[in-house]
Amino acid sequence: MRARASQAGFTYLGILAAVILMGLLLTAAARVWTLTAQRERETQLLFVGDAFRLAISGYYAHGHRYPETLQDLLLDDRSPVPVRYLRRLYLDPMTNSTDWKLVLAPEGGIKGVYSGSTLIPIKRANFAPIDALFADSDCYCAWQFVYEPRFRRRVAPGNPAPGNPAPAPGSPAPGIPVSGYLNGR
Repeated sequence: MRARASQAGFTYLGILAAVILMGLLLTAAARVWTLTAQRERETQLLFVGDAFRLAISGYYAHGHRYPETLQDLLLDDRSPVPVRYLRRLYLDPMTNSTDWKLVLAPEGGIKGVYSGSTLIPIKRANFAPIDALFADSDCYCAWQFVYEPRFRRRVAPGNPAPGNPAPAPGSPAPGIPVSGYLNGR
């Protein structure tokens, strides 16, 4: 009887060690799963943010002004043929809501969106050039997907900017010596 009780104690310790080991493995698996899920949401945030940026740029290109609301990106009726820049308002993958924070333009309207999440991003580098400012951000709320028109005309078309007179027709371009111009180089 005593031998049987001794064996029961070892079996109990073996089962207890197995349960502890499984708990540790499940904890590690949960951490990996959480990390993987956050990386997927980051990727989705970059995709959706670019979609909003592209939609805002299309709206701006169509009338040289920013949309007043995000709803304006769904149906733009400023022309005879309505234009849709987005099919629907995407969810913020980090907060799982359509409650995007807005970046307002000084001249009025919305020039960008960003997430309201204060989580620390996993991705810290290797962003696309347009998103280079996202590197080393402290929260997803710093990832602002903003459209800025790159080339705004400051002078009338066809008129050179002050201080940069246009070369006379038939004259060599600046920096090319006249002798090279005459010799066909």
